[in-house]
Amino acid sequence: MADYDVVLLVEQALTPADAAQVRSLHEGIEEQVTYHVLLPMEDAAARIEAAMGSLSGGELLASPAMAMSEVDLEAVRHDCEERSGSDLARTLEALRGAGATAVGEVVTDPPIHALAEKVQAVDGREAIILTRPHVVAEFFHVDWTSQARRKIGVPVLHLLEHENIDEQSAGGGEGVTGV
Repeated sequence: MADYDVVLLVEQALTPADAAQVRSLHEGIEEQVTYHVLLPMEDAAARIEAAMGSLSGGELLASPAMAMSEVDLEAVRHDCEERSGSDLARTLEALRGAGATAVGEVVTDPPIHALAEKVQAVDGREAIILTRPHVVAEFFHVDWTSQARRKIGVPVLHLLEHENIDEQSAGGGEGVTGV
């Protein structure tokens, strides 16, 4: 019996409820369903930029060299790796707790590129993208789901994390955006 491979691109660690929702989508499939989880590593550069942006203009203008010297880039990168690894471990644990077969990896490539490569590598039957709501990106169709639909040749389902399918369906079209 062939496997039914599903590639999940997640923005953050899945809760047990998220994992149960994902697993419920494949309950009637006779083949062995395997979930391949991709979790993009948190962007260390974005964290530094956000931290720098939180400094008031006067502090930054007074001594920008001093502000930058206080940022330990290697420590921030290491912290991002640890957080991403921990989020992946919690996600795999949640999926396995819901009865799923799940493997995963933290990715550093652009998320949609990593998704397309994984779908091709495992001959994925479908892709599921779980994110927080990103209204502006979705409006302009530059969100992960819109990009994935243009790039990969399998059905793409977009779920909002921490909402069940019924809540998403009733939420003005922001949840499930199509298969």
